[in-house]
Amino acid sequence: MKKAKQGDEQAFIQLFQTYEEEIYRMAFIYLKNANDAMDVVQETAYKSFKTLSKLKEPRYFKTWLIRIAINCSIDLLRQRKKVVPLFPKYEEILFVEEEENVSLTISLQELLNLLKEDEKSVVMLKFYQDYTLQEIAEVLDIPVGTAKTILYRSLRKLRKKWKGGDHVGQ
Repeated sequence: MKKAKQGDEQAFIQLFQTYEEEIYRMAFIYLKNANDAMDVVQETAYKSFKTLSKLKEPRYFKTWLIRIAINCSIDLLRQRKKVVPLFPKYEEILFVEEEENVSLTISLQELLNLLKEDEKSVVMLKFYQDYTLQEIAEVLDIPVGTAKTILYRSLRKLRKKWKGGDHVGQ
């Protein structure tokens, strides 16, 4: 019995490693920090292994992992919001050198930050992961029509922000 369990664990590890890079990229887009993204990869591995028996369709393993990674990323962002920021005068002292190196050009990441979490998820799955609307709906557990609505609303919002000059760096 132990050998069978060890074989299952090895199979899981190999399968997880197949998608590890995609999970990392998704987490990094949300968190903008390599260490936090690695934490999310580890948390995703732990949670997915712990709840593997709840996966009903093995063919949806990848979408299931991505969904766990998104949820872990959002949870980490929520935890960060509870952190008390430094007083502005101390921030200026600590980040003066960094600000000198920051370009004033708008980036896709800055635009994505203007979106709500559900909008960001749909846009990232569509354009970063090349998911279809059907796959996005499955990952986020929403109807296809809702995924489509969120996508088009998000794109309109991004276009408006970009064309209206209502973005960072201008």
